[in-house]
Amino acid sequence: MRSLWLDRPLPVHPPLAPGRSFDVVVVGAGLTGLTTALLLARGGVAVAVVEARHVGAGTTGNSTAKFSLLQGTKLSRIARRHTAETVRSYVKANLEGQLWLLRYCEDHGVPFERRAALTYSVTDKGREDVHSEFEAASAAGLPVELLDDAGLPFPTSGAVRLADQAQLDPMDVLLTMAVDVVAHGGEVFAGSRVRRVSGHGPYHLHLDDGEVTADRVVLATGVPILDRGGFFARLKPLRSYGIALDVPGEIPQEMALSADWPRRSLRTAPVVGGVRLLVGGAGHRTGRAESPAASVAELTTWAGQHFPGASVTHSWSAQDYRCDDDLPAIGPLLPVPGGLLAATGYDKWGMAMAVGASLTMSAGLLGGDIPEWAYPLRPFRPGRVTGVDRLVRNNATVAARLVADWAKPRVHSSDVVPPEGAGRVELDAQRPVAVSTVDGRTTRLSGVCTHLGGIVTWNDAERSWDCPLHGSRFDADGEVLEGPATCALHRLTPEDDAG
Repeated sequence: MRSLWLDRPLPVHPPLAPGRSFDVVVVGAGLTGLTTALLLARGGVAVAVVEARHVGAGTTGNSTAKFSLLQGTKLSRIARRHTAETVRSYVKANLEGQLWLLRYCEDHGVPFERRAALTYSVTDKGREDVHSEFEAASAAGLPVELLDDAGLPFPTSGAVRLADQAQLDPMDVLLTMAVDVVAHGGEVFAGSRVRRVSGHGPYHLHLDDGEVTADRVVLATGVPILDRGGFFARLKPLRSYGIALDVPGEIPQEMALSADWPRRSLRTAPVVGGVRLLVGGAGHRTGRAESPAASVAELTTWAGQHFPGASVTHSWSAQDYRCDDDLPAIGPLLPVPGGLLAATGYDKWGMAMAVGASLTMSAGLLGGDIPEWAYPLRPFRPGRVTGVDRLVRNNATVAARLVADWAKPRVHSSDVVPPEGAGRVELDAQRPVAVSTVDGRTTRLSGVCTHLGGIVTWNDAERSWDCPLHGSRFDADGEVLEGPATCALHRLTPEDDAG
């Protein structure tokens, strides 16, 4: 699966040679990482971006890339748990990020399109949620309007609309920023995975073939790859899907998202020779869907029903994380002073917020004033306890899943290999073994996630092994794709099988 945005030749960045030293190392070359690095490089900081795969390999390169302050039902969900001032701070963070990035695009010739954003409903319950979102957005100062009908090519029961938002190709931004970081004296490295970080300043970043040092470290990896601070326990990993379609006839021009479940997201994307429709949704918790391929099929079926004659050109998936209290967490990784920073919990709205996070973190690293709107988003601010109920419930669910998966009956190892594109977890001498066949090659791996010991599940859409506990993902060869895990699944050899 490859997103519409990533279907292009990508520049090659060199791996990071061990022995180097920097003022700041930013781990992750998505929008948070590259914006932070650019702001630091402009400030004269010796900064390096270190990416495990390639620029945009994570969430940003697989995003729907909507720069909207109206975010489905996000504001009303925050308002149910936080003060009105906190909701306004969240909106302000997004607004500052949106304004900064659109100015950057204008200054650097990165194309974007102005579009209205819609949160629409198709049921009576959805209409109630639309009204709640309208009230929360209005209270936060957004000039929203309430509509009886969304004007989409299928029946709706209402909508809230916010004009003058934006959409773009996220890879256009990332690749421009990567060049800009280097032009300002920073460095961008790819194909170098940070396995762990030790020390307390300077920090030692351990790679496969050595280590580098940095006075400070920014983790821009979706979920922080270090267990310090216990972020993995405060986050829910979520996967969602997207398809791009050629559609005969008219396509809605608004960026639309349903308030009802299952979620449906719509936007357009200009391509050579025309415009495509992007449909997103069918989300689920990572590693807990029986068949992710069925989620892609669900979107395709829905699009075909409402846009007759549509044909799919691309399909892909993305992962994001939701904090237990519905707010992003931006700032120190630990509740004590130090040079480890992280940004996470964007809850699928990471385009404007990623830049807001970068503005916050870079201000602190450069010795400037941290914006007042950033205070409620700090990970360990006093009083940030509104998600304790969800935190306890989430971790109880994780613990129950861990126990159940280890106790689950398994097919015992056999000579019958999975068919092409399939995988299963077998039991071999009481040891979970993940076996799959991809591109004609059958591979046997340990079925135990290297993060905290969850039993992985097969993702039939992306041909990967996904952990249902905290969202770590591995390719069919066991190499880490994303999540808190930093070590590959152990590859079993005939000697392992014999033992």
